[in-house]
Amino acid sequence: MTKERSLQIRDAAVLVTMDDARREIAGGCVHIEGNRVVAVGTRADMPETADEVLDLAGHVVIPGLINTHHHMYQSLTRVVPAVQDGELFGWLRGLYPIWARLTPEMIGVSTQTAMAELLLSGCTTSSDHLYVYPNGCRLDDSIAAAAEIGMRFHAARGSMSVGESKGGLPPDSCVEEEETILRDSQRLIESYHDPERFSMLRLVLAPCSPFSVSTDLMRASAEMARAYGVSLHTHLAENDNDIAYSREKFGRTPAQYAEDLGWLGHDVWHAHCVKLDAPGIAAFARTGTGVAHCPCSNMRLASGIAPVRRMIDAGVPVGLGVDGSASNDSSHMLGEVRQSLLLQRVGFGPDAMTARQALEIATRGGARVLNRDDIGHLAPGMAADLVAFDLSGIGFAGGLHDPVAALVFNAVPSVAFAVVNGRVVARDGQLTTLDLGPLIERHNRLARTLVNG
Repeated sequence: MTKERSLQIRDAAVLVTMDDARREIAGGCVHIEGNRVVAVGTRADMPETADEVLDLAGHVVIPGLINTHHHMYQSLTRVVPAVQDGELFGWLRGLYPIWARLTPEMIGVSTQTAMAELLLSGCTTSSDHLYVYPNGCRLDDSIAAAAEIGMRFHAARGSMSVGESKGGLPPDSCVEEEETILRDSQRLIESYHDPERFSMLRLVLAPCSPFSVSTDLMRASAEMARAYGVSLHTHLAENDNDIAYSREKFGRTPAQYAEDLGWLGHDVWHAHCVKLDAPGIAAFARTGTGVAHCPCSNMRLASGIAPVRRMIDAGVPVGLGVDGSASNDSSHMLGEVRQSLLLQRVGFGPDAMTARQALEIATRGGARVLNRDDIGHLAPGMAADLVAFDLSGIGFAGGLHDPVAALVFNAVPSVAFAVVNGRVVARDGQLTTLDLGPLIERHNRLARTLVNG
């Protein structure tokens, strides 16, 4: 039997484990064999040798951050002038015709661009909600791109089936037939989904939103997901117009609508939930239904401030999401952690969230939302996903009184090291799995082609 390759992280200034005891270890070390953590502690707790040793003295090390909501293709349509100042529905109407020109190459390149930015900002696991499939685009394009860059991936097969002619928001050119959606969903699950512990790829069924799919598709997707043991994801209660649409079209609140369709449970998470009311919060808590909180996007589109503190206090699983790069307009995961803390304080007071609570949402919270027990904290038997930040950088200057809090309060630009599934994917601030320069050039060229037509 071949011995698994070992990697040891040594002598971190602070190792934030996010384990059940929430330990923060000075001089912290982690020993990794293959793709799993086998020891966490100080040098005295470690095996004497390893195939590779990373000396991380002067670094703060944390579990890899988990992004629970994204639309990676939107990195091609950042800051489009016509929609820089719109709310959700107007913003979507302005972008749908542009997205109708997407190509398979654009999907692959935009996925890698978004993932590169995520990795360099501390993220090691990401979901992506792809719901537009024009011109031969497939979710396979995203899956192949993720495998190449080395990110742990929850690929969400999004869909839109109700166009303008049927009372929906998207133009008819952007929707699919429901039989096609369900057939492709089954193909993708059977071809790619890996339910095993430490899985690098899981499939998710994700009809886009109540205003772009039918109740029949929502129900059928839930039935298929549960038959195959995969998770469900959609947008819900994002802003006032979203609430008004649900009440007018379905005669109930978004949370009531979701519950009627079987869209509550530990295997379901909803993006945004900015306008989730008290009965909705109670229903989510009772059923273990998750929420992907996307503070930058909610601010960008003036959707409001999600009641995250109330959700967490009620027992709702809450993770963090950067959302689409056309409504953020960034994929900087650590920046999103910072924004989540600041926005809760603006909405609910200076004690609404601490720096460590914000980090917990982005780690343990994200793992719970994605229905995983193998990521989100560092302990023996967990996946070997971690990131390190260099405390000597300008972003930490003057903030070393509490390096963990500084990681959130300060504007820290990028990681020094990132490890995913036991593999070093960023070293000395540079990706090891692809050359970023040519990727950015190609991405910019495709973005110009897409937006200019």
